[in-house]
Amino acid sequence: MAHYRYRLQVGPGVNDVITVHRVVKETGPWWPARASRAVFMVHGDGWGFEAAFLSSIGSAFVPPQQSLAAYLAQEGVDVWGIDLRWAGVPADTQDFRFMKSWTLDTHASDVGVGLGLAKLMRLSGGNLFGSMHLLGWSRGAVVSYAYLNREARLPRALRQVDGFIPMDMAVRFAPQDSQQRQWACERYAALSAARKAGQLEGGLLGPAPGIMLQAIGMFAAQAPAAPSPLVQDDIFGPGTGRPSNRKLAIVAAGATSVLFAPLQPIVPAYHLLGSTPDAFGLPEQLTFTQEGYLFEFGQRAAPYQSINEVVETEAWACGNNNVSFDDRLHDVKVPVLYVGAAGGVGRYGEHSVSLLGSRDVTIQIASALPGPARALDYGHADLFLAEDARVRVWKPMLQWIRTH
Repeated sequence: MAHYRYRLQVGPGVNDVITVHRVVKETGPWWPARASRAVFMVHGDGWGFEAAFLSSIGSAFVPPQQSLAAYLAQEGVDVWGIDLRWAGVPADTQDFRFMKSWTLDTHASDVGVGLGLAKLMRLSGGNLFGSMHLLGWSRGAVVSYAYLNREARLPRALRQVDGFIPMDMAVRFAPQDSQQRQWACERYAALSAARKAGQLEGGLLGPAPGIMLQAIGMFAAQAPAAPSPLVQDDIFGPGTGRPSNRKLAIVAAGATSVLFAPLQPIVPAYHLLGSTPDAFGLPEQLTFTQEGYLFEFGQRAAPYQSINEVVETEAWACGNNNVSFDDRLHDVKVPVLYVGAAGGVGRYGEHSVSLLGSRDVTIQIASALPGPARALDYGHADLFLAEDARVRVWKPMLQWIRTH
């Protein structure tokens, strides 16, 4: 198998650059094998294509083929993907004003460019009639919904997507999920005010969200038992003391809602990775993913992220009727596979799928625990990092791709 990268200038600025990735079997050097099935992947917050979908490459804890992109490529799927513009912003950047013009629509347009390149390259390789499925994880699913809304305005002959795989994300909430909609409205109001005041250039968690994630992962890997220099004593409640570097990483992954404080998370008990609790009810051990793999994952975060798409996502989820991303979703009639994590967004993302005009809809919720164990169940990133993700998530996805 081979991994190709194509850097494309998509705007006038030095940072207006996307990277399109291809992971594919080859019949010889520089000669990708023909594949009748292809998938184009869009990453979410924090991590670019390689960290999200090729996280096993170079890992000291899992085999090289233990990541979604590698698995699908090994099974004969032509895998493509994108690094959105912010994923390539250098760590030494000081001035973030160039991000002010980056929006959901900007990223959706860039996905269209990436899909166009994939289609052109596949045609040049003899793949004349192969399908292209669009997969979006987390914020990447929101970008993908926005792209499909744009594409629905085009004549059928110019559309590029034959199937849609949104993973663990919601763009609207069902009527019975009014609390989640209210939380989105509160996040929208707070983030809009902070953006207007110029306090959030660079991302959701401050001016350098990825740098904080990198630091959490680095300290946990290098000095797991040492007290964390990143937080204060009793940050997790009276009597909890200062967490160790390892504990901070485990809590950030197993109780990710703490990163949203004082705002509420997207859904109750939202977390990246499933865990088991300690005496204080805080995550103590990861259940499905290796600790060392988590620490590597944290260190691979992109340093910065633009904020506009975050604010626009919250407006969309709040029910703002002025957003321009859902006026043609009813015209999107491609087959759909919704993949949720029971401890991530999970079933809360099913209503968003119903906004599409698709009749061929499959729902797959990854759950490993019985009953109402949402706070401990399969997490948002377990879909890619868990030891059993190949069996629980990827294999059913591959079967759906092959039959659509």
